[in-house]
Amino acid sequence: MLQDRERLGHLDLEASEMAIRTAMHQMGGVLLEKLLNSDGGGYRGAHLACSQGHAAEFVGYRDKEILTVVSSVEARRAYYHCPECQSGFAPKDKELDVVGSSFSPGVRRMMARVGAKEPFEQGRGDLEALAGVVVRTKQVERISVQLGQQVEAFCQREREAILSGKVTPLVPAVPILYIAIDGTGVPVVPRETEGRRGKDAKGKAKTREAKIGCLFTQTQQDDEGYPLRDENSTTYVGAIETAQTFGGRIYAEAVRRGLRQAHKVVVLGDGGPWIWGIAAWHFHGAIEIVDLYHAREHLANLGKCIYGPTCKEAKQWAAARSQQLDRGDVEAVITSMRRLRPRQEQVQKEVCKAIDYFHTNRERMRYAQFRSQGLFVGSGVVEAGCKTIIGQRLKQSGMRWTVDHANAIIALRCSQLSGRWEEFWEQRAAG
Repeated sequence: MLQDRERLGHLDLEASEMAIRTAMHQMGGVLLEKLLNSDGGGYRGAHLACSQGHAAEFVGYRDKEILTVVSSVEARRAYYHCPECQSGFAPKDKELDVVGSSFSPGVRRMMARVGAKEPFEQGRGDLEALAGVVVRTKQVERISVQLGQQVEAFCQREREAILSGKVTPLVPAVPILYIAIDGTGVPVVPRETEGRRGKDAKGKAKTREAKIGCLFTQTQQDDEGYPLRDENSTTYVGAIETAQTFGGRIYAEAVRRGLRQAHKVVVLGDGGPWIWGIAAWHFHGAIEIVDLYHAREHLANLGKCIYGPTCKEAKQWAAARSQQLDRGDVEAVITSMRRLRPRQEQVQKEVCKAIDYFHTNRERMRYAQFRSQGLFVGSGVVEAGCKTIIGQRLKQSGMRWTVDHANAIIALRCSQLSGRWEEFWEQRAAG
């Protein structure tokens, strides 16, 4: 067909390059299949110990079709059966990393990569269009979840080693290590919210909170004295789990990132009590800073509550309080709130809540003092992390997750966005 088009004086470049790619994949598959079977099937003798240490017997050779990044291939494998376990196995499967799978490691890696970045159906389409790998949507989902769980298991082993003191990360000292913490809702299937109260009119929960932490370093400031986040220094951790469990997760990551070598440690967050509970338990002595923009938002909302959402006085009142806040004069902000005399009972409650919020967090709001030290006073990095890790992938229209599947995808995304994806695969291959 290509020759016919050339004789007619027209070459369809796209059709030509795709046809050549297909042919190259087919040739690559032939070569790969010969390479896979060059060992004669991986025969290991008449008897071989099974995983339980029993004597398994060689019963013959069995072929297995494996989808690789070039094409499907047939792998010839020596097959053994254990009479005591009443099960069989092919040792070659473990060598090829295809135990219980008909997909090669390369294809599974591709599937997990697209599954972590986009809806599974879109990922399936991209695999076919960009790599010529044809799989089903459910297979992309299943492999993505499996590898996400393996990433989480890898991180869990690392955490346990750090928390037990068996491993002491050797990292260079950094001037300032930031630990920013936030939470965001993940839409889940109904069974994941049984017994939980929600915010809708019926009080039924539709989401579970994913806790996200990001860590980054700062070594310098710009010409105007504003802090600069070190390039490529940000790593992420996250999961749908209790604050206590998450505390251990982010503490281990902080140790890995140089918590014990840092000259200064800063914890950034909104006013959530669970965040400051983690800071008190795991990061005693750190500088604690409530995100300035959350604090300003509290002032703006209170102004609207008192004066009305469209009233000019609301903006003026909030602006004046924000100026006091910028100076770190939290006591003046609280005094201004106490002078308010709203008549409605609900508005009175909102004023009391705001006073309590600012009083509780007053030492975390000394913004002029923090800025004089060249520190960040906003938690925009972790808020962006919530949008990137959770929002862009797990909160798209119509999505509903189980906690296990959501955590697997979160683990994949944290690994990739933290620059640890290759590290996981190297560890996996070594193990």
